[in-house]
This record gives sequence, structure tokens and C-alpha cells, in this order.
Amino acid sequence: MSLKTTKFDAADYLTDIKSIAAYLNDALENGSPEELIVALGTVARAKGMSQIARDAGLGRESLYKALNGTSRPEFATVSKVITSLGLKVAVVPARAVKQKAVSKRIRRAAA
Repeated sequence: MSLKTTKFDAADYLTDIKSIAAYLNDALENGSPEELIVALGTVARAKGMSQIARDAGLGRESLYKALNGTSRPEFATVSKVITSLGLKVAVVPARAVKQKAVSKRIRRAAA
């Protein structure tokens, strides 16, 4: 008797905004830029490539090409896709920094 397996597809498990955000954050924190693009493509497949393309104001074929993992889409394209997913990009310090120290430096720099 042989064991039957199926190919794993993360898109099958990206069913809510929290799991999508966690998946993309992991790709951002632990992967290369190409891995983020592939992850965005996986999320777009999970949500429906045609709908994401419409919401992002892009052609469906253009979106497929941009998110296939072999091209280098512009940041504007990536940003549109992320926004169309109901997410946003945030910049945070790479190291833990005390907020008071940061605020104090910002005030001094602005003075």
C-alpha cells in the first residue's frame, strides 16, 4: 500500500486577515525580497487574483507577472497589493529602543 500525499499550498490556510498578516510579516522578517514577493503572490491566490488586481488597479496578467517570484516589481505595485489586501506597511526600529529616548532625540533634532 502506498502513501498518497498532496502538495502543500499555504494559500489553502490563509483564510483571515490575521493569518495573512502573520504570513507576510514572517516573509518580511525572515526572508529575502523575492520571498516576500512570492508570499504576496500566495496571498493574492488565496484571496482571488482577479479581485486583488481590480482592487489594486492593476491588470490580472500584470499582477501574475509581478508576483511570480522571478520579476522585481516596483515598490508602488507591492504597496498597492498590500493596500488592496486591507493591510499597511509599517517601519519599526530594528533594535528595541526605549520610546522616551527616541522622543527626546526627535524633539532635539526638531529644535
